[in-house]
Amino acid sequence: MAAVGAGEQYLIRASEIVTFHYRQYIDEGAGNSRPFVFVLFSPYPIPRDRQGASPMQHDLLSPFSRRDLLAGLAGTALLAGQVPKTLAMDFAPYQQKTDRVVRMGVIGGNFGASFYWHEHPNCRVTAVCDLRQDRIQRLQRVYNSQATPYTDYREMLRDRNVDAVGVFTPAPLHVEMSVAAMKAGKHVISAVPAALDLAGCRKLIDTAKSTGMVYMMSETSHFMCEIIAARKFARAGAFGTLFYTESEYHHEGLVNLWFEDAQGNLCLRENATRPTWRHGLPPMLYPTHCTGMIVPVTGERLVEVSCLGWGDDNPDLVGNAYKNPFWNETAFFRTEKGHAARVSVCWHLAAGGGERGSFYGDKMSLVMWRPEGSANKLGYPQRDPRLGEQENLKDYGHFSVYNVPNFWEMLPETMRHDSGHGGSHTFITHEFIQAILEGRPPEVDVYEAVAYTAPGIVAHKSALKGGETMKIPDFGRAQA
Repeated sequence: MAAVGAGEQYLIRASEIVTFHYRQYIDEGAGNSRPFVFVLFSPYPIPRDRQGASPMQHDLLSPFSRRDLLAGLAGTALLAGQVPKTLAMDFAPYQQKTDRVVRMGVIGGNFGASFYWHEHPNCRVTAVCDLRQDRIQRLQRVYNSQATPYTDYREMLRDRNVDAVGVFTPAPLHVEMSVAAMKAGKHVISAVPAALDLAGCRKLIDTAKSTGMVYMMSETSHFMCEIIAARKFARAGAFGTLFYTESEYHHEGLVNLWFEDAQGNLCLRENATRPTWRHGLPPMLYPTHCTGMIVPVTGERLVEVSCLGWGDDNPDLVGNAYKNPFWNETAFFRTEKGHAARVSVCWHLAAGGGERGSFYGDKMSLVMWRPEGSANKLGYPQRDPRLGEQENLKDYGHFSVYNVPNFWEMLPETMRHDSGHGGSHTFITHEFIQAILEGRPPEVDVYEAVAYTAPGIVAHKSALKGGETMKIPDFGRAQA
């Protein structure tokens, strides 16, 4: 057995919470690799491999088992029990604890057909709803051919064989349908955004409180593997102080979703009968793919914003129901602890698209991939001079490539596969069902949903006033 890159000496500071490094020990005879837990309490860079050909590609927070983790910790005297308890808890593999079944009703046969209710061992889809028969049939084909079909969601809410409802409909309907479902005694998972105005945010919170039903927003960014990793890093203190974060949701081509013909099929404006709800939607009214990275990783609320928008005289923008003049909006936020955050949401740009973020701390940083092809990377501080001269990371400055784990061990075996929006859909499905079964708030509960949504609503108001700095209302947090 030969250890790759294992032999260098490090200055160890056992009092500091830092990064957990996972390495592979290579079996030279078989040519295979197996995981081995190797933990360092060090804020300094990790060296290049012995061949010096490329930086070590760290699988930090990789999905090794809780048994492996604890065994590694027990055998490492340097740790002395200092590992944060939340880390070990987060790595606990999924275990089915009940045979109870949550009966789901799904509203919306387009986006609503992209989740995995049929694969969760504690869930069954018993009802589906859409205005279009072809989409009803699609939902039945995906989830359950025997699911009761509805064309009126209010009728579905009266179905006693439905415990929970997925609201995957146009954004202007989210508040109305979610509130009606909770008042009907149904748990709710809603597509993003939670609301389009602050009054809708308040209504969701008040209804969730008064009914006691579970409410979750299905924000995909929160459950992307990069953000799962970033949240775990933050809880473990690996970043140190997160003094600046940024996120981008760039989606060129949305104009193709702005108009539809008499049959409800998407089309260009010149062939359209009517606009869709997306026509001219202000970018900052759809902020959650960005704020759904920043807020959960920092653990801080966004309290103040200045935002600028950009638009042109393109006729496609004219006459939208939102009276929005902007293709793109960029906002600069202040967090509750006085830290900085930048959010960019763009519908029209010559730079492709994607959802990504960067998280800058004084001990470690995580920079997600960029559309030109760069990889996820971890950044570290300047080398400590007491370590002497080393050739590690010369070509990358103080960054090393980060191979993000898939975290599938957190899911039931039937759901351990790729899924939509960066692998998030299986995690969203699982978290909602588990929250109901365990009688707890989901990770993106009504308070978090509003904390992701409201900052964008205020940011758009700021953009309409030329970047005026505005306060963001505090809607509170779930009670511990």
